[in-house]
Amino acid sequence: MTVKNETASREGIIVRTSIIGIAANLFLAAFKAAVGIIAGSIAVVLDAVNNLSDAMSSLITIIGTKLASKKPDEKHPYGYGRIEYLSATIISVIVLYAGVTSLVESVKKIISPETPDYSVISLVIIAAGVIVKILLGRYVKSIGEKVDSDSLVNSGEDATNDAVISSATLVAAVLFMFTGLSLEAYLAAVISIVIIKSGIEMLSDMISRMLGERVDSDLSKEIKATVASAEGVRGAYDLFLHDYGPDRMMGSVHVEVPDTMTADQLDVLTRDIEKRVFAKHHVALTAVGFYSHNTKNDESAKIYEDIRRIVSEIDHVIQMHGFYCDTKEKTIRFDAVVDFKAPDRNAVWRQVCAAVQEAYPDYDVTIALDSDTSD
Repeated sequence: MTVKNETASREGIIVRTSIIGIAANLFLAAFKAAVGIIAGSIAVVLDAVNNLSDAMSSLITIIGTKLASKKPDEKHPYGYGRIEYLSATIISVIVLYAGVTSLVESVKKIISPETPDYSVISLVIIAAGVIVKILLGRYVKSIGEKVDSDSLVNSGEDATNDAVISSATLVAAVLFMFTGLSLEAYLAAVISIVIIKSGIEMLSDMISRMLGERVDSDLSKEIKATVASAEGVRGAYDLFLHDYGPDRMMGSVHVEVPDTMTADQLDVLTRDIEKRVFAKHHVALTAVGFYSHNTKNDESAKIYEDIRRIVSEIDHVIQMHGFYCDTKEKTIRFDAVVDFKAPDRNAVWRQVCAAVQEAYPDYDVTIALDSDTSD
């Protein structure tokens, strides 16, 4: 299957799933609204409004997916994939708004209570709604995780929250019918707080995604392994990945190769690495940088081991790579990866520079401060 067909298939799955969500939520909203109005139950009416907001969320998912599938152009050369994150953010805001609105209405009913009037038929409808929402939530979330759609995942979680709301409403109704004790306003308030918490977590997650998160550990390790499997590559480092949507990821990497390789060989190797990574991980490497390593100098190898020992003894230094030593020109160069947890990363880097320079005062030492961007 080509990338174009995969993208079209993903878009089709998201749209179909969203349409199912819209249909189910409109159906439930109509029945719950009727039951809530007849029974005089604020909890059931709010539940119906929640279903309408879910239908709106599914509609936003469809619109976001369609816009995200637009082809790259001069203004947005990396495509429109991040619109999906924007649509997921809007859905998070809708969930948060629904929770706040529900809480406000619940508090009003606690202050000025009204006596509901439930019937067996209304309870059956609410119970059926619970089952439908549980099944819908699981289905939508599983599809969202399968096609990597945050909008569907959020919609699925929202549907699950609605099932909890409906369950609580059902419990309150049964309790009222048998004991005359009306607790639905209090239950609605508690559930509203849970929904608000869920909305905040969804929104926080989306903001974090748009800001740019650390590369998934498993993915970075797999990509580095794929890069290192190319002939002539001793190691892969400095993997940077940029997320332009759930199915649009670009990046760059540095590889360590023998200092005997020619420009022609490096060109062939670059294209081989790019091809391997895209075919296996669907990640476009836009740049492959090179570190050379000494191949015929025993003295350089001894210096490397000595410096590696020196550097490893310094706190917060995670790794050193890209080492090269020219004993004739008296130069040493390498990268030092400093942990983000270090109180002062620049201070650690200066400590590394000072320690190496002290051990090799006759050498011109160049050390690059590197970041721990991927595992």
